[in-house]
Amino acid sequence: MTKINWKPGTMLSPLPPVMVSCGTVDKPNVMTVAWTGIISSDPVMTYVSIRPQRYSHDIIKESGEFVINLPTWNMVTAVDFCGVKSGRDIDKFKEMNLTAAPCANVSAPQIEECPVSIACKVKSVTNYGVHDMFLAEVVGVSVDDKYINAKGALDLEKAGILAYAHGNYYTLGRNLGSFGFSVNKAKLKQMQKMEKVEVEVKKPKKASDEKDTGKRFPVRRSPFGRRPLKKDDAFRKTYKAEGDDRRVRDENSKPFNRDGGNRRDFRGDGQGKRDFSAGRRPVSGFGKKPGGHKPANGKAFRKA
Repeated sequence: MTKINWKPGTMLSPLPPVMVSCGTVDKPNVMTVAWTGIISSDPVMTYVSIRPQRYSHDIIKESGEFVINLPTWNMVTAVDFCGVKSGRDIDKFKEMNLTAAPCANVSAPQIEECPVSIACKVKSVTNYGVHDMFLAEVVGVSVDDKYINAKGALDLEKAGILAYAHGNYYTLGRNLGSFGFSVNKAKLKQMQKMEKVEVEVKKPKKASDEKDTGKRFPVRRSPFGRRPLKKDDAFRKTYKAEGDDRRVRDENSKPFNRDGGNRRDFRGDGQGKRDFSAGRRPVSGFGKKPGGHKPANGKAFRKA
Protein backbone atom coordinates (compact mmCIF):
# COMPACT_ATOMS: atom_id res chain seq x y z
CA MET A 1 0.00 0.00 0.00
CA THR A 2 1.32 3.42 -0.97
CA LYS A 3 0.20 6.59 0.81
CA ILE A 4 0.37 10.06 -0.72
CA ASN A 5 1.36 13.03 1.43
CA TRP A 6 -1.11 15.93 1.40
CA LYS A 7 -0.89 19.35 2.96
CA PRO A 8 -2.60 19.80 6.38
CA GLY A 9 -6.39 19.84 6.14
CA THR A 10 -9.63 19.04 7.93
CA MET A 11 -9.63 15.32 7.09
CA LEU A 12 -11.07 14.10 10.40
CA SER A 13 -14.41 12.45 9.63
CA PRO A 14 -17.18 11.61 10.10
CA LEU A 15 -18.37 14.43 12.31
CA PRO A 16 -21.75 15.16 13.92
CA PRO A 17 -23.55 18.02 12.09
CA VAL A 18 -25.23 19.39 15.21
CA MET A 19 -27.75 22.23 15.36
CA VAL A 20 -26.65 24.76 17.98
CA SER A 21 -29.58 26.79 19.31
CA CYS A 22 -29.09 30.00 21.26
CA GLY A 23 -30.93 33.16 22.33
CA THR A 24 -34.29 32.73 24.05
CA VAL A 25 -37.54 30.88 23.43
CA ASP A 26 -39.18 34.13 22.31
CA LYS A 27 -36.27 35.10 20.06
CA PRO A 28 -34.42 31.93 19.10
CA ASN A 29 -31.61 31.38 16.64
CA VAL A 30 -29.95 28.24 15.34
CA MET A 31 -26.85 27.40 13.31
CA THR A 32 -25.30 24.15 12.09
CA VAL A 33 -21.87 23.30 13.51
CA ALA A 34 -19.58 20.41 12.62
CA TRP A 35 -16.57 21.44 14.73
CA THR A 36 -17.73 19.99 18.05
CA GLY A 37 -16.83 17.14 20.39
CA ILE A 38 -16.18 15.93 23.94
CA ILE A 39 -13.36 17.38 26.05
CA SER A 40 -13.85 15.49 29.32
CA SER A 41 -16.20 12.86 30.76
CA ASP A 42 -15.95 13.96 34.43
CA PRO A 43 -17.03 16.69 34.56
CA VAL A 44 -18.71 16.39 31.19
CA MET A 45 -17.16 19.09 29.00
CA THR A 46 -17.79 19.86 25.36
CA TYR A 47 -16.96 22.57 22.85
CA VAL A 48 -18.12 24.25 19.64
CA SER A 49 -15.88 26.24 17.30
CA ILE A 50 -17.54 29.23 15.59
CA ARG A 51 -16.19 31.98 13.37
CA PRO A 52 -16.42 35.46 14.99
CA GLN A 53 -18.39 36.88 12.04
CA ARG A 54 -21.26 34.45 12.53
CA TYR A 55 -24.49 35.86 13.99
CA SER A 56 -24.69 33.16 16.68
CA HIS A 57 -21.15 33.94 17.89
CA ASP A 58 -22.11 37.18 19.62
CA ILE A 59 -25.35 35.73 21.03
CA ILE A 60 -23.54 32.82 22.70
CA LYS A 61 -20.68 35.03 23.90
CA GLU A 62 -23.13 37.47 25.51
CA SER A 63 -25.51 34.91 27.08
CA GLY A 64 -22.90 32.25 27.92
CA GLU A 65 -25.37 29.46 27.07
CA PHE A 66 -26.27 27.28 24.13
CA VAL A 67 -27.88 23.91 23.35
CA ILE A 68 -26.40 21.20 21.11
CA ASN A 69 -29.22 19.39 19.26
CA LEU A 70 -28.63 16.10 17.42
CA PRO A 71 -30.74 16.01 14.23
CA THR A 72 -32.11 12.94 12.43
CA TRP A 73 -31.91 11.96 8.77
CA ASN A 74 -35.34 13.44 7.95
CA MET A 75 -34.09 16.85 9.15
CA VAL A 76 -31.20 16.99 6.69
CA THR A 77 -32.76 19.86 4.71
CA ALA A 78 -33.10 21.98 7.84
CA VAL A 79 -29.55 21.05 8.88
CA ASP A 80 -28.10 22.22 5.59
CA PHE A 81 -30.28 25.35 5.45
CA CYS A 82 -29.28 26.48 8.94
CA GLY A 83 -25.62 26.07 8.01
CA VAL A 84 -25.68 28.39 5.00
CA LYS A 85 -28.27 31.02 5.97
CA SER A 86 -27.73 33.75 8.57
CA GLY A 87 -30.08 34.62 11.41
CA ARG A 88 -29.45 38.30 10.70
CA ASP A 89 -31.62 38.07 7.59
CA ILE A 90 -34.31 35.47 8.36
CA ASP A 91 -35.93 33.53 11.18
CA LYS A 92 -34.57 30.03 10.56
CA PHE A 93 -36.94 28.44 13.07
CA LYS A 94 -39.90 29.80 11.13
CA GLU A 95 -38.48 29.02 7.69
CA MET A 96 -37.73 25.36 8.56
CA ASN A 97 -40.83 24.81 10.74
CA LEU A 98 -38.72 24.14 13.83
CA THR A 99 -40.13 24.40 17.35
CA ALA A 100 -38.22 26.31 20.03
CA ALA A 101 -38.97 24.65 23.38
CA PRO A 102 -37.74 25.51 26.88
CA CYS A 103 -34.65 23.62 28.04
CA ALA A 104 -33.78 22.72 31.62
CA ASN A 105 -30.95 24.62 33.38
CA VAL A 106 -30.41 27.16 30.56
CA SER A 107 -32.39 30.01 29.01
CA ALA A 108 -31.42 28.97 25.48
CA PRO A 109 -34.13 26.98 23.68
CA GLN A 110 -33.90 23.39 22.51
CA ILE A 111 -35.24 22.10 19.19
CA GLU A 112 -38.24 19.91 19.91
CA GLU A 113 -37.89 17.90 16.68
CA CYS A 114 -34.38 16.67 17.61
CA PRO A 115 -34.25 13.43 19.65
CA VAL A 116 -31.33 14.61 21.83
CA SER A 117 -30.65 18.10 23.20
CA ILE A 118 -27.56 18.89 25.31
CA ALA A 119 -27.69 22.04 27.47
CA CYS A 120 -24.32 23.79 27.86
CA LYS A 121 -22.86 26.70 29.84
CA VAL A 122 -19.75 28.45 28.53
CA LYS A 123 -16.63 28.26 30.70
CA SER A 124 -14.14 29.97 28.41
CA VAL A 125 -13.65 31.35 24.91
CA THR A 126 -10.31 30.83 23.17
CA ASN A 127 -9.29 32.01 19.72
CA TYR A 128 -7.61 29.49 17.43
CA GLY A 129 -6.95 30.99 14.00
CA VAL A 130 -10.20 31.77 12.18
CA HIS A 131 -12.40 30.15 14.87
CA ASP A 132 -13.23 30.83 18.49
CA MET A 133 -13.62 27.70 20.62
CA PHE A 134 -16.38 27.89 23.22
CA LEU A 135 -15.44 25.47 26.01
CA ALA A 136 -18.61 24.57 27.91
CA GLU A 137 -19.89 22.31 30.68
CA VAL A 138 -22.85 20.02 30.00
CA VAL A 139 -25.53 20.85 32.57
CA GLY A 140 -28.43 18.78 31.21
CA VAL A 141 -29.49 16.29 28.54
CA SER A 142 -33.01 15.85 27.10
CA VAL A 143 -33.85 12.62 25.21
CA ASP A 144 -37.03 11.70 23.34
CA ASP A 145 -38.47 8.64 25.13
CA LYS A 146 -39.57 6.93 21.89
CA TYR A 147 -35.90 6.35 20.99
CA ILE A 148 -35.00 4.66 24.32
CA ASN A 149 -34.74 0.86 24.18
CA ALA A 150 -35.64 -1.74 26.83
CA LYS A 151 -32.23 -1.34 28.50
CA GLY A 152 -32.79 2.39 28.96
CA ALA A 153 -30.18 3.36 26.38
CA LEU A 154 -30.56 5.54 23.30
CA ASP A 155 -31.20 3.49 20.15
CA LEU A 156 -29.08 5.39 17.63
CA GLU A 157 -30.10 3.21 14.68
CA LYS A 158 -33.78 3.82 15.36
CA ALA A 159 -33.22 7.55 15.82
CA GLY A 160 -31.32 7.85 12.52
CA ILE A 161 -28.65 10.28 13.72
CA LEU A 162 -26.84 12.16 10.95
CA ALA A 163 -23.12 12.16 10.17
CA TYR A 164 -21.08 14.61 8.10
CA ALA A 165 -17.96 13.82 6.06
CA HIS A 166 -16.17 16.01 3.50
CA GLY A 167 -19.21 18.06 2.52
CA ASN A 168 -21.75 15.22 2.48
CA TYR A 169 -24.43 14.02 4.90
CA TYR A 170 -24.76 10.36 5.89
CA THR A 171 -26.78 8.15 8.21
CA LEU A 172 -25.27 5.56 10.55
CA GLY A 173 -24.66 2.13 9.03
CA ARG A 174 -24.99 -1.32 10.60
CA ASN A 175 -23.65 -2.06 14.08
CA LEU A 176 -20.21 -3.72 13.87
CA GLY A 177 -19.66 -4.29 17.59
CA SER A 178 -19.94 -2.83 21.07
CA PHE A 179 -17.15 -1.37 23.18
CA GLY A 180 -14.87 -4.14 24.54
CA PHE A 181 -16.06 -6.91 22.19
CA SER A 182 -12.47 -7.66 21.12
CA VAL A 183 -11.63 -9.08 24.59
CA ASN A 184 -14.98 -10.80 25.13
CA LYS A 185 -14.78 -14.32 23.64
CA ALA A 186 -18.52 -14.78 23.15
CA LYS A 187 -18.92 -11.40 21.48
CA LEU A 188 -15.74 -11.89 19.48
CA LYS A 189 -17.06 -15.12 17.92
CA GLN A 190 -20.31 -13.40 17.09
CA MET A 191 -18.49 -10.53 15.39
CA GLN A 192 -16.24 -12.92 13.45
CA LYS A 193 -19.36 -14.52 12.01
CA MET A 194 -20.68 -11.11 11.02
CA GLU A 195 -17.41 -10.29 9.24
CA LYS A 196 -17.97 -13.21 6.88
CA VAL A 197 -21.38 -11.94 5.88
CA GLU A 198 -21.17 -10.05 2.61
CA VAL A 199 -23.51 -7.14 2.18
CA GLU A 200 -24.49 -6.64 -1.46
CA VAL A 201 -25.38 -3.10 -2.43
CA LYS A 202 -27.54 -2.97 -5.54
CA LYS A 203 -27.77 0.14 -7.64
CA PRO A 204 -31.30 1.28 -8.44
CA LYS A 205 -32.42 0.35 -11.94
CA LYS A 206 -32.97 3.10 -14.46
CA ALA A 207 -35.70 3.05 -17.02
CA SER A 208 -33.10 3.10 -19.79
CA ASP A 209 -31.31 0.05 -18.33
CA GLU A 210 -34.44 -2.08 -18.09
CA LYS A 211 -34.07 -5.21 -20.22
CA ASP A 212 -37.08 -7.28 -19.32
CA THR A 213 -37.62 -9.65 -22.21
CA GLY A 214 -40.82 -10.91 -20.63
CA LYS A 215 -42.56 -7.59 -21.12
CA ARG A 216 -42.96 -6.86 -24.79
CA PHE A 217 -45.36 -5.01 -26.99
CA PRO A 218 -48.08 -7.06 -28.73
CA VAL A 219 -46.73 -9.21 -31.56
CA ARG A 220 -47.18 -7.66 -34.99
CA ARG A 221 -49.03 -10.17 -37.12
CA SER A 222 -49.64 -10.59 -40.80
CA PRO A 223 -53.04 -9.44 -42.15
CA PHE A 224 -53.42 -12.96 -43.63
CA GLY A 225 -53.81 -15.65 -41.00
CA ARG A 226 -51.97 -15.75 -37.65
CA ARG A 227 -48.46 -15.93 -39.02
CA PRO A 228 -46.22 -13.39 -37.20
CA LEU A 229 -44.41 -10.96 -39.43
CA LYS A 230 -40.71 -11.46 -39.79
CA LYS A 231 -38.35 -8.79 -38.60
CA ASP A 232 -37.01 -8.06 -42.07
CA ASP A 233 -40.43 -7.53 -43.67
CA ALA A 234 -42.23 -5.96 -40.69
CA PHE A 235 -41.72 -2.46 -42.02
CA ARG A 236 -41.46 -3.08 -45.74
CA LYS A 237 -43.45 -1.06 -48.24
CA THR A 238 -46.52 -2.76 -49.57
CA TYR A 239 -48.74 -1.62 -52.38
CA LYS A 240 -52.24 -2.27 -53.49
CA ALA A 241 -52.54 -4.91 -56.18
CA GLU A 242 -54.62 -2.68 -58.43
CA GLY A 243 -54.86 1.06 -58.99
CA ASP A 244 -52.57 3.91 -58.07
CA ASP A 245 -53.41 3.93 -54.36
CA ARG A 246 -50.21 3.33 -52.42
CA ARG A 247 -50.31 2.34 -48.79
CA VAL A 248 -47.05 2.45 -46.87
CA ARG A 249 -46.80 0.36 -43.77
CA ASP A 250 -44.74 1.60 -40.86
CA GLU A 251 -44.50 0.65 -37.22
CA ASN A 252 -47.36 2.99 -36.24
CA SER A 253 -49.85 1.93 -38.94
CA LYS A 254 -52.38 -0.84 -38.40
CA PRO A 255 -52.26 -3.97 -40.56
CA PHE A 256 -54.65 -3.82 -43.49
CA ASN A 257 -56.07 -6.54 -45.67
CA ARG A 258 -55.84 -6.05 -49.39
CA ASP A 259 -58.31 -8.78 -50.27
CA GLY A 260 -61.27 -7.04 -48.63
CA GLY A 261 -60.98 -8.76 -45.26
CA ASN A 262 -61.25 -12.32 -46.66
CA ARG A 263 -58.65 -14.39 -44.79
CA ARG A 264 -59.57 -17.75 -46.36
CA ASP A 265 -56.78 -19.88 -47.70
CA PHE A 266 -57.32 -20.18 -51.45
CA ARG A 267 -56.54 -23.76 -52.31
CA GLY A 268 -56.23 -24.91 -55.90
CA ASP A 269 -54.42 -28.21 -55.75
CA GLY A 270 -56.50 -29.82 -53.04
CA GLN A 271 -53.40 -30.30 -50.86
CA GLY A 272 -53.99 -27.34 -48.56
CA LYS A 273 -51.14 -25.28 -50.00
CA ARG A 274 -51.21 -21.71 -51.23
CA ASP A 275 -50.81 -21.38 -54.97
CA PHE A 276 -49.99 -17.68 -54.77
CA SER A 277 -48.13 -15.33 -52.47
CA ALA A 278 -50.02 -13.77 -49.58
CA GLY A 279 -51.74 -10.54 -50.54
CA ARG A 280 -52.41 -11.35 -54.22
CA ARG A 281 -56.01 -11.41 -55.41
CA PRO A 282 -57.04 -14.70 -56.98
CA VAL A 283 -57.36 -14.61 -60.76
CA SER A 284 -60.96 -14.70 -62.01
CA GLY A 285 -62.08 -18.30 -62.33
CA PHE A 286 -59.24 -19.68 -60.25
CA GLY A 287 -60.05 -23.24 -59.14
CA LYS A 288 -63.41 -23.31 -60.99
CA LYS A 289 -64.60 -24.65 -64.32
CA PRO A 290 -64.63 -22.14 -67.21
CA GLY A 291 -68.30 -22.83 -67.80
CA GLY A 292 -69.23 -21.42 -64.44
CA HIS A 293 -68.34 -17.89 -65.50
CA LYS A 294 -70.05 -15.55 -67.91
CA PRO A 295 -68.50 -12.67 -69.80
CA ALA A 296 -69.81 -9.13 -69.69
CA ASN A 297 -72.12 -9.66 -72.74
CA GLY A 298 -74.00 -12.43 -70.92
CA LYS A 299 -72.98 -15.25 -73.32
CA ALA A 300 -71.50 -18.39 -71.86
CA PHE A 301 -68.00 -19.57 -72.68
CA ARG A 302 -67.69 -22.19 -75.34
CA LYS A 303 -66.03 -25.40 -74.42
CA ALA A 304 -62.73 -25.90 -76.16
